[in-house]
Amino acid sequence: MADVKAEYLACPIRQVISRFGDKWSMLVLYMLHTSKTGVLRFNEIRRLMTDCSQKMLSATLKNLEQSHLVHREVYPEVPPRVEYSLTGTGRSLMPAIIALIDWGKEHFDEVVTD
Repeated sequence: MADVKAEYLACPIRQVISRFGDKWSMLVLYMLHTSKTGVLRFNEIRRLMTDCSQKMLSATLKNLEQSHLVHREVYPEVPPRVEYSLTGTGRSLMPAIIALIDWGKEHFDEVVTD
């Protein structure tokens, strides 16, 4: 990390996009946004994202929680119930993600080539 220039570390785009720019984070955010209640449990997200491993989904949710985009609510029950929802910050990000999805749909054939 010593080789990284200070201006790169201070760059808002690099720092913010690194928090949710991967494909799993975007999908989790979108699924929480589009769920009927705005709340999903881990296994519900897992069923919607069958190509994401349990370990990767767990790491993704932890990262989104640390970045204040997702709220994790643990209920003191047996067995414990854990629910995930978007924070206010996460909800404020959704118009940008939806715009990116719309752009992707419009330009899919131009961008995705074999």
